[in-house]
Amino acid sequence: MSSETENTETNDGSDGGHCSTPDSDGEVAEEIAIVSFERKMETAEEIKAELEDRYESIEILEYHGDVFEAHWGEYDCFIGLMASGIAMRKTAHLLDDKWDDPAICVVDEELTWAIPITGGHHGANQVAQDLATMGAVPAMTTASEAAGKQGVESKAKAMDAHVVNGDSTVKTNLAVLDDTLGPVERLEGPKAVLVGDDVTVLKRNKDDGVVIGTGSVSGADTAAFLEAWDEALERTDYGVEDVEFVATATRKEDEEGLLAAAQELDLGVVAFDKETLLDHEGPTPSKSKELIGWPGVSEASAIAGGREQELVLEKISYEDEVTVAIGK
Repeated sequence: MSSETENTETNDGSDGGHCSTPDSDGEVAEEIAIVSFERKMETAEEIKAELEDRYESIEILEYHGDVFEAHWGEYDCFIGLMASGIAMRKTAHLLDDKWDDPAICVVDEELTWAIPITGGHHGANQVAQDLATMGAVPAMTTASEAAGKQGVESKAKAMDAHVVNGDSTVKTNLAVLDDTLGPVERLEGPKAVLVGDDVTVLKRNKDDGVVIGTGSVSGADTAAFLEAWDEALERTDYGVEDVEFVATATRKEDEEGLLAAAQELDLGVVAFDKETLLDHEGPTPSKSKELIGWPGVSEASAIAGGREQELVLEKISYEDEVTVAIGK
């Protein structure tokens, strides 16, 4: 693939080793601490109020010289309501390994910039994106995000999975930048697998759950997707809380309504290529295969994304705009 001379996917200076403590598996951070000077506490409270329903816990810590060291390892991500230089100087000696270290994102009092400075793929980028809902501009410097691409850690989050072998992400993320990685491939066990250090292994976080497979006409709005998904889930024994992610086709991955609907429900989106969908074609005939060579997106993506690769609900159509199938 590529050499290891450039660690493109970190902005924290670490070498990408694997560890098992805070946020070590490529998932989004869940336990957040906002570190704030006393005079900025009002802004800290505003941030907590805006973000607290998106994370498992958010606490506010008043800044003092040793606050980061005193709480290092207790949180997945620190939001530093301060100048980036302060956070850097106070945490530099604590940094050890990107898979172990907590993420750090700094934001100014006026909420102008949200800057991940360590652990971009392990919580800081997500926090920066969440702060964008308050008007802050997320200044992400991890190479894949800067290039508008989805690194393997981000793929893991979207699929509700985690990275098993962290060292591999240097090479696989270089392949993301080079557009040579290709789609995530599924391997069903029981099997023994021998892989090299340029293969990133993702493991699902849950033992159950369902996948929403969805297609649409071009330009379908957010409300149409939300209503279609809700209607589909109502026909099953599952709810939104059981959904692992939304699956679609690569030709639909830029649909603004789809992406906005998934974001509103805090779900990741996984896009499968034509070959993968053809290998998992659903039972309902689709005109798109005759016209453009693609199988029906909703059923094929629901089957491809489900761990058991079977349908819970065959394709339904909502207002002739959005199609939905549920897989598991």
